[in-house]
Amino acid sequence: MLFRYILLILFMFTQLFANKYFDKVYYIDSKNVNLKTLLPTAKEDMVLFSLNPIKHSKKVKSKDLLLLLQQHGYNEFSAKHAYVKFIQKSPINTYKIEQKIRQYYINNYLDINIISLHVEPRAFLESLPKTYTIKIKRNSFLKKNGVISIKTPKNKKIFFNYTIRASIKVLKSRMKIKKDSELSIVNLKQKEIILDKFRAIPYQEIESGMYQAKHHILEGKIITLRDIIALYLVKRKSNVNISMSRDNIDISFSAKALQNGKLNDIIKVQKSNGKILKVTVTGRNKAEIR
Repeated sequence: MLFRYILLILFMFTQLFANKYFDKVYYIDSKNVNLKTLLPTAKEDMVLFSLNPIKHSKKVKSKDLLLLLQQHGYNEFSAKHAYVKFIQKSPINTYKIEQKIRQYYINNYLDINIISLHVEPRAFLESLPKTYTIKIKRNSFLKKNGVISIKTPKNKKIFFNYTIRASIKVLKSRMKIKKDSELSIVNLKQKEIILDKFRAIPYQEIESGMYQAKHHILEGKIITLRDIIALYLVKRKSNVNISMSRDNIDISFSAKALQNGKLNDIIKVQKSNGKILKVTVTGRNKAEIR
């Protein structure tokens, strides 16, 4: 029994250090692709191959790269992509572009901690233009990587790829939430995650009494703009307290709502005598005639 346990531990240990996947793109400091480019923890370094002297990038088949590493005794790699691209780093200062990206992400999240940011031009550049404007694609902040462009006074565009590593606080559902249920700290919790990719803007905080579930929400789901609508303070067929002020006289009565209503919505209600009125929603089961 003990022997089997030891074998299991050894297997898990082996798996932990196996299956190092190639990245799709590697940026290198020179024309040489070294072992430490792929395996920074290697005890000794060596040149695996070099880029063409007149080019600044090289695309290599993953299967050829795997074979080359195996020939040098490194068998722990695997590939998710058919090709791996190696790009020589450009000797340029991207600080201004990086600051633009940082501020863009900060402006779009209530709470974000930027851990690192890497920016590289799509093609090798010896230098940057003296003046340029920076443009970021709409909703790029929803992903950890993206494309940013700069435009010169002569309308020439230069494109850059960037990758940002950041943690953000999001709201997750504590339990299954039914459609039209009010959203609050009762059924939501805040959690810090590493930014990856969102399909819609994530909510980082919610004011109680303001929102409800747009549809059924599974337990543990990150809450986004697609999951939320404004809370119906008045629901169809419910009794509503109506107030009205005329000539310094306050009048109040009860009526049945004929429509759902959010804050400041104008809805129809029906009095006990059958008369239908238009009222403005002012609170939970409350409305005014204005």
